[in-house]
Amino acid sequence: MDQELRAFAEAARGFMPPDEGLALHEAALGVPAGGSPMLEIGSYCGKSAVYLGDAARQRSTILYALDHHRGSEENQAGWEWHEPDLVDPAVGKMDTLPLFRRTVHDAGLEGTVVALVGDSIPVATHWATPLSLLFIDGGHGAEPAHADFEHWTPKVEPGGLLVIHDVFPDPADGGRPPYEIYCRALESGRFVEERAVGSLRVLRRTDAV
Repeated sequence: MDQELRAFAEAARGFMPPDEGLALHEAALGVPAGGSPMLEIGSYCGKSAVYLGDAARQRSTILYALDHHRGSEENQAGWEWHEPDLVDPAVGKMDTLPLFRRTVHDAGLEGTVVALVGDSIPVATHWATPLSLLFIDGGHGAEPAHADFEHWTPKVEPGGLLVIHDVFPDPADGGRPPYEIYCRALESGRFVEERAVGSLRVLRRTDAV
């Protein structure tokens, strides 16, 4: 990642610290060149899509960026992380899609990052393409996090990567569901951990089933 794009990614709106973003980028650079696509669950305003998208471009593949763009539960009115300026006044709901599109455009990644606008599970139900990398950073409530794990991790190809964000072993540091699905991945025997940077965990799928 060149210095200009790195600075752009670090300044983009989102909740990923620079060291975790660079670790995400470095992990994505390890996928096979010209191979299966990557997919992220939870794009928000496009910060992680810049890190992943640049790597996808370098590896001659694409990134599918999946988000309904209505904000996860912690981004709604009354919650700590609510951002009122991202509410569409016409419908009274969060709408991060315009900012996401602008971020991807300004990063020069429109030819590499493909936005999928919709709910995670209906898309997963009809998804048949193997993934070289799956990044889970969607809803952090118990139901959406575990549903993302159950519906999407089987689509990671053998040798592919599963990356999970906001994994906090200490409950005092953050919510439990991302940590719980990280534990589920290890306990399944299908994934082994390769790297941990901050709250980011990089795992590799090992089984051939």
